[in-house]
Amino acid sequence: MSSKILTQKNLSRTVRRLRKEGKRIVFTNGTFDILHLGHVTYLQKAKACGDILLVGVNTDRSVKAYKDPSRPVNPEQDRIKVLTALECVDHAVLFGDTTPLNLILKVRPDVLVKGADWALKDIVGAKEVLSWGGRVKRIPFVRGRSSTRVIKLLKLA
Repeated sequence: MSSKILTQKNLSRTVRRLRKEGKRIVFTNGTFDILHLGHVTYLQKAKACGDILLVGVNTDRSVKAYKDPSRPVNPEQDRIKVLTALECVDHAVLFGDTTPLNLILKVRPDVLVKGADWALKDIVGAKEVLSWGGRVKRIPFVRGRSSTRVIKLLKLA
């Protein structure tokens, strides 16, 4: 297993070490099912918000619960391995909840990043991150790029 892929068990230890080193931790989360330009651009912009980019990746079970029973297209181990192959992603961890709140509370990121399609009041964990002096950054998507769009195009082919 790549050292970039964290387990729930070694997550806290890694975060403590990074904090001791004075690193600013940026957190984002998502399914990242079919990686495309929109994802990569988003992750690069998220990384630019701090020193360490930690990505929470929804497990297959949680994706089925909150998106669609036919998703994800790619299994969780494939998705997390592809994500951690990107230079801009420092660490990734799987989480099985339908929201990342428990993970955010565990990590206590300096910066929480979500897509600009989310209103600040609707971003899970925003209130908590702001309460400990962190920042919430909303990043615009690359127009016309989404996994849902790719899947629809494949079904038409």
